[in-house]
Amino acid sequence: MECISIFDMLKIGVGPSSSHTLGPWRAAQQWIQELKTANVYNEVKTVTVDLYGSLSLTGKGHATDLAAILGLAGYDPVTIPIDRISSEIDTIQKTHILCFNGEKDLVFDPKTNVIFHRDFLDFHPNGITFNALLSNGEKIASTFYSIGGGFVVKDEPKQDTTKEENFKTFPFPIQKATELLEYCATQNKKISEIVLENERSIRSDEEINDGIAAVWKVMLESMYTGCHTEGTLPGGLNVRRRAYDSHQKLIGNTPYNNPTEWIAAIRDTEVKFRQILKWVSCFALSVNEVNASLGRVVTAPTNGSAGVIPAVMMYYMVIENHDANFDDVKQFMLVAGEIGSLFKKGATISAAMGGCQAEIGVSSAMAAGALTELMGGAPEQVLMASEIAMEHHLGLTCDPIGGLVQIPCIERNAMGAIKAINACEMALDTDAKNAKVPLDKVINTMWETAKDMNTKYKETSEGGLAINVGMSDC
Repeated sequence: MECISIFDMLKIGVGPSSSHTLGPWRAAQQWIQELKTANVYNEVKTVTVDLYGSLSLTGKGHATDLAAILGLAGYDPVTIPIDRISSEIDTIQKTHILCFNGEKDLVFDPKTNVIFHRDFLDFHPNGITFNALLSNGEKIASTFYSIGGGFVVKDEPKQDTTKEENFKTFPFPIQKATELLEYCATQNKKISEIVLENERSIRSDEEINDGIAAVWKVMLESMYTGCHTEGTLPGGLNVRRRAYDSHQKLIGNTPYNNPTEWIAAIRDTEVKFRQILKWVSCFALSVNEVNASLGRVVTAPTNGSAGVIPAVMMYYMVIENHDANFDDVKQFMLVAGEIGSLFKKGATISAAMGGCQAEIGVSSAMAAGALTELMGGAPEQVLMASEIAMEHHLGLTCDPIGGLVQIPCIERNAMGAIKAINACEMALDTDAKNAKVPLDKVINTMWETAKDMNTKYKETSEGGLAINVGMSDC
């Protein structure tokens, strides 16, 4: 039974992509550990990186090369100061020196030591190989696959190099939604309570609370940063940040000094009905504008879909329940994380495997279900809301213009958040006994759709908007 923690589904990292940025970054870190375990790290004289398939085709726009370099330089995506990223890369590009793992200098020219291959490896579209030349002349290489959401594997889909393999002791192992519902019925618990018991089997309550608090802190700060940063996004598309202008119109002159006061300020604006969608869109856009500029966000379940869950959680806090607190955030994240894990187990959360239905679709399903439980929905209604949200994202392609996580990616987060709220409302107004499409069936349908989808619509920028609206049009 494959068991996944909510903290695997909600990871703190750097944008713009969990599969193209966070995954390769983690792979570089893990490769260094492999070298040390094999006692050859000190013998490394030169290193090169080969990017394959989707990691190559949209690698530049997704900063895949930069992420791999930063991982090789010993930086961690959770802790690296965001303002250090550009200066560190600039230094390496100018000096052609990489401080390997922050410990020893190697000659390294990003233009020649990172090689982009258009061909795909057999196992997964997102392949990355790290190569080392040792002092004795021996060459060694190790290949990783970034399978979405920051998850990285070596050879087999279940050989995950995250801590996933340690989660075999869950008291309530769950592979399908039907099993989750059965536990809720037999234990007379909410979904969040079942998930919490599983998390407690591998970490303390303090660790769980601290972890969720850290996740929410980054989500809130990314919304706050995006709403207070104007200008144009990097990358060449000249996309103007919209969250800043939208926020200014909505917040008016209401005073505040920090993210916590900001929440209270929004509540005090007495949001009118016609402004609700504008606020939700603003929250989602803000996160993904931060993501597009290599800012710090939370994969939920991916970076490209990072804005949906915080936008819906914020909606609940400033629109539905002004008394909402950390307990509500915790409940929301527990449910969202579990629903995301169902999609990872039964289908995919990688756009390179399933198109954007695997990112925005899954994030919308996660948010819809989580909001439904907060709004008092029964477990059956929670899963119904998730099903509704995904059902109306089926077949969504991934066709980023210029390989950048900007058009149409940023707007799709706003649409995914709004669909999640709508799905929640429909589920709450429906008797779950009348549900026609079980969540497990829609997950299976999503996977079948993913397998049928043409490769050019799977994060390759070889179809759709990516070719019909080129960089020159922008």
